[in-house]
Amino acid sequence: MSELINNREFRKKAIKEIILDLHRGKTVEEVKERFDEIIKDVAPTEITLIEQMLIQEGLPVEEVQRLCDVHAAVFKESLEEQPAPETQPGHPVYTFKEENRAVEKLIEEIREILAKFKATTAGEEKNISLELTAKLNLLYDLDKHYSRKENLLFPFLEKHNIMGPPKVMWGVDDEIRAALKEARLLALHYDPDKKAELLKKTEAVLAKIEEMIFKEEKILFPMCLETLSEDEWWAIYEQSDEIGYCLIEPQTGWKPKREISVKNQEITKEGYIKFSTGLLTQKEIGLIFNHLPVDITFVDKDGIVKYFSESKERVFVRPKTIIGRRVENCHPPASVHIVEKLVDDLKSGRKDFEDFWIHYQGKYVLIRYIAVRDEKGEFMGVLEVTQDIKPLQAISGEKRIME
Repeated sequence: MSELINNREFRKKAIKEIILDLHRGKTVEEVKERFDEIIKDVAPTEITLIEQMLIQEGLPVEEVQRLCDVHAAVFKESLEEQPAPETQPGHPVYTFKEENRAVEKLIEEIREILAKFKATTAGEEKNISLELTAKLNLLYDLDKHYSRKENLLFPFLEKHNIMGPPKVMWGVDDEIRAALKEARLLALHYDPDKKAELLKKTEAVLAKIEEMIFKEEKILFPMCLETLSEDEWWAIYEQSDEIGYCLIEPQTGWKPKREISVKNQEITKEGYIKFSTGLLTQKEIGLIFNHLPVDITFVDKDGIVKYFSESKERVFVRPKTIIGRRVENCHPPASVHIVEKLVDDLKSGRKDFEDFWIHYQGKYVLIRYIAVRDEKGEFMGVLEVTQDIKPLQAISGEKRIME
C-alpha cells in the first residue's frame, strides 16, 4: 500500500512539474517526451487535482486558464485511451454528450461554408456571410450547454471541495462565448476588407469549442461521475429544464436507482426553513427582506395585514400596530371602496397586478399591487411593492460588473 501511495505521489509531482514547465515557457514538444516516459495511464481526475493544487499554492486562475489548452494537448494521447464512462439515455451526462454530437455536426456544416467562402468571388460573399451568420446563431445555443454545466454541475463539484477546475473551465467557456459573438458580428456586418479576419476568428472559435468538448468528455464528465452521488445527479436532472438544452430535445426516462429527489428530502438542520430553491434561517430571511431596494407589505387572503419590511429608506411609514388589522381599516374611509375593488380584481383573477405612480416628498414612487397565488392558482393574498424610481430614471449607458 505504501508503495502505491508513493507511486501516486511521485506521479502527481511529475505532472505538476510538467505543468509548471509549461507555465515557465517550455513548448509542448519539449515536455511531451518526458511526460510519455514518466506517465502512461494518467487518470482524468489527476489533471484536475494538480491544477487545483497549483491554484491553491498561488498560481492565478487566469494563468491556469490561459494554458489549459496546452495542458490538454500534452495529456491528449493518454486521455484518448481512457474508456468513456457509459450512462443511460436521459442521464445529464448522456444529454451533455448528445449535445456535443449535435455541436460537432454543426461545426462541420460551418466549415463547409468557410471553405465555400474562401473560394467565392467578391459578388457572392454577402449571401454566404448571411448563411454563416445563421449557422453561428445556431451555434450560440452552446450558451445553454455551458450554463447548465456552470450552474448545475460546478456547484456540486464545489461541495466536494473541487474548486479550481470549475473556475478554469468557466473562464474558458466565457472566452468561447465572447469569441463566438465576435465572429457572429463580423459575419452579420460583413466587410470584404475583414474577410481574412472573419475566417481566422471563426476557425479559431470552432477549434476552441472542439477542445472544450474533449475536456468535458475526457476530464470533466468522468470526474463528475466518479464524484457526484445519485441524489446530486437527480437534482441536476430536475433543474436542467429551467436552463434549456443545446440543439437537441433530451431523452427522458432516466431515474436514480434510489428515487429520492433532493428537493423533497427532509431538512434536518435545526433552525432552517426549507424553500424549493434553498434554505435560510429566520434571521437571514428578515435581513434579506429589509435589504431589498423596495418596500413590501403583505395582506393575506382574508384581508389581514401580516407583514411589512423595514428597509432603511421606506417610502411610506408603517407603524407595527397595523399588523393584524384589516387592510380597509388602514385607509381613509373615502378610499376604502377603491381598495376593496382593487383586491377583488386581484382575488378574482381579473388582474394579476395593478400599478400606480405618484410624486411624493421629492420622490417619484411606483406602487405595484400583486396577486399572490400558490402552485394550484389559489389566491393567497396581495403583495404591495413600493419603490422610488427617480434614481432609476437618471440611469443611462452601461456599467458592467468588471468596472
